[in-house]
Amino acid sequence: MVRKPASNVLTGWAVHRPGPIADRPLAPVHRPVPAPGPGELLLWVEACGVCRTDLHLAEGDLPPHRPSTVPGHEIVGRVAAVGESVTRFRAGDRAGGAWLRGTCGSCRYCRAGRENLCPASRYTGWDADGGFADTALVPADYAYALPDGQDATLLAPLLCAGIIGYRALRRSALPPHGRLGIYGFGASAHLAAQVALAEGATVHVLTRSVRARELAVDLGASSVGGAYDRPPEPLDSAILFAPVGDLVPVALEALDRSGTLAVAGIHLTDIPALQYGRHLFEERNLRSVTSNTRQDGRDFLDTAARIGIRVTVSPYPLSRANQALRDLAADRVNGAAVLVPG
Repeated sequence: MVRKPASNVLTGWAVHRPGPIADRPLAPVHRPVPAPGPGELLLWVEACGVCRTDLHLAEGDLPPHRPSTVPGHEIVGRVAAVGESVTRFRAGDRAGGAWLRGTCGSCRYCRAGRENLCPASRYTGWDADGGFADTALVPADYAYALPDGQDATLLAPLLCAGIIGYRALRRSALPPHGRLGIYGFGASAHLAAQVALAEGATVHVLTRSVRARELAVDLGASSVGGAYDRPPEPLDSAILFAPVGDLVPVALEALDRSGTLAVAGIHLTDIPALQYGRHLFEERNLRSVTSNTRQDGRDFLDTAARIGIRVTVSPYPLSRANQALRDLAADRVNGAAVLVPG
């Protein structure tokens, strides 16, 4: 059953004044439901994942690109209306809106298939209103067709946590049947780990959360430990999901010769001084991860369907968006937090 808004008024949350999450930086908003412009979809939101990027935006770690923006970029919804020139979707279709919202299509990065590096790129919930609301506008060219028969709360985390985790896994250059270390084990990590395991990797999880360690073991991790612990064997690759710069030298030191560390977050606290011989010598590699391409999204969604990925979620009613962010900040969320309009 498609849940439709009760009126022509959009109800949701916006970042009114960025600040500590304890101060409830999200404020309720009530606005006219927007009409889709050319190339846009208007979605009735069924569910929207809560990403750590939303937390960074709310607290001001990411400078707002516009005032009073509705965050949220893991949007699952039903198409309520389509704008001029839209041909891929029609009213009633299920569609997903993700982080990457637009690129120029003509710069050297776009032409080379690296649109995630486009200097003119735009993002949902940062440059335009996102899914912490009961309706949302999504550019059709950057939307994903989603299956009808699946729970919307289980699909939502795939649209950023899953996609960016997938890109981070590829950026980590994990060799076939390699040894992967994962630092931090939240929404992205628990999905990326399953892709790595399905491809034959040995996975070691390092995180401060006891509940996250339990989930990692349940999903098939070979070992779990504290965030600053040494894994039981040298790593071929590692992914840092926790936004903690202090863990960069820890993860680099855990790498075997020629190993690669991929840093997956959009925000990271300062990295301490590195010692060349201890952290980088023997051809260890340090890489960042910047957004994703639409092809990353298509590849990940295909992979998730093929391997039967298991999504662990903690649902919240839309009215408790501030609480969801507080729980995310305190590592009280098991898997991914998801907001559900009611």
